[in-house]
Parts: sequence; C-alpha cells; structure tokens
Amino acid sequence: MAYTINQLFHTAMFLTYAFTMYSADHLNIPILNSAFEKFDPKEFKYLTVWGVIIQTVFFLICMLNDWFGTNAASPKKPPFIRKLKDYVHAVLSFPVAMFVGVIFWSLMFVDRELVFPKAIDPYFPWWLNHLMHTMIMVSTLVETILSPRKYPKRAQGLFGHLMFMFTYLIWMHIIYLKSGIWVYPVMKVLSLPMRAVFLFVLLLFSSMLYFIGEMLDNFVWGNTITSGKNNKRKKLQ
Repeated sequence: MAYTINQLFHTAMFLTYAFTMYSADHLNIPILNSAFEKFDPKEFKYLTVWGVIIQTVFFLICMLNDWFGTNAASPKKPPFIRKLKDYVHAVLSFPVAMFVGVIFWSLMFVDRELVFPKAIDPYFPWWLNHLMHTMIMVSTLVETILSPRKYPKRAQGLFGHLMFMFTYLIWMHIIYLKSGIWVYPVMKVLSLPMRAVFLFVLLLFSSMLYFIGEMLDNFVWGNTITSGKNNKRKKLQ
C-alpha cells in the first residue's frame, strides 16, 4: 500500500512540475521583456524557476527509485538511485523549496512590489503563482512524511547546499552587471551595506532550513528506524 502511494504521489508531482515548467516557459510579460532588453535569460533569472526545475528532477529521481531502487527505511546496501534521491532531497529539494516559499510570501506580506509587482498580475495566472511558490513547500513536506531517507554527513550536505545558493547569488549579480536591472526589486531599494546584510541573513536562513529539514526527517523517521534496529537486536537475543 505504501509503495503504491509513493508511486502515485511521485508520478503526480513530476507531471505537476513538468507542467509548471512548461507554463512558466510560455509566459509573456511585456514589462519584464522591456526592462531586461540588454540581457534577458528569460525565466532562468529567477530562483523560483531553479526551484521548480529541482522539484521536477527530484520527483523524476523518486519515480526511478520507485521502479529500480528501494524505499526501505534503512536498506543494507542502498542502490545509487536511492542515494541520489536522499542527497537531492536533503541538499536541494527541501531547503530550496522552503526558502523560495517562505521568503516569497514574507515579502509579499510586507510589500508585494518588492518581489512580485501588481503590474505582472494580468500576465501571470494566480494558479501558476501558487504552483511555484506554495505547492513546492507542500510537496516537499509530504515527501518528508511519505518516504524515509538517510541524510548525508552534515558538513558535506550543508556545503553542497550553500554552494548552490552562492551559485545563484553570483548568477543574480551577473544579470545585474549585464542588464543594469536587479532581478528582485527589493535589491534596488537597499543600500550596498544593507544589501550585504540582507543577503547574509538570507544565506543564514537558508542554512537553518537545511538543519530544520534534517531535524524534521529525524522526528518523522528517527523512531521508526530505531525501533527497527531494536527489533533485530531482540530477535538475535
């Protein structure tokens, strides 16, 4: 039963995010097109889209693991596809999805013009907005509850996550240098010192999300795995 639920959920999420990517790729927002006239990497300038790509790839990996790997709580010799699934969830899928969702909706609450100007509404469907900024949090939380995983060594996992975040920050500054436009309006209203503090706080928050993901996974699956080991010991005794 659990195996079937995993398969259905992973397949549904892969198709959902593939459709989300397709829909985002076919958006036509004249305001942004004219603003990024000098240099426009299209939708790839947004961390949100990077996050959707990560979710699409991740749930494809989940599907492959359902077919050729294992969803056992603590397999003796996990296949490569299971190791890859566990690593991607810990380092990218969970922290990036939660980061995108929490930061986006927090800025929307403070002042939507800082992140998602109202002028974009006629060109950006509300349901696509929720797929990209709300559903990503829901699906990664459901995945945490449905499937067990083994987190990488903390130093390695956190390093991998921060390297991803630094890569995007560098990319965001490259876009600014080439186009003269900040991808996110909030960067424009901050002075250089405040911008540095703002980015540092975001990286700190992103790191916290990695630890939260690890703690949540341990809360959901820690007792199950431990009890399994205890049962084996009892049988041996």
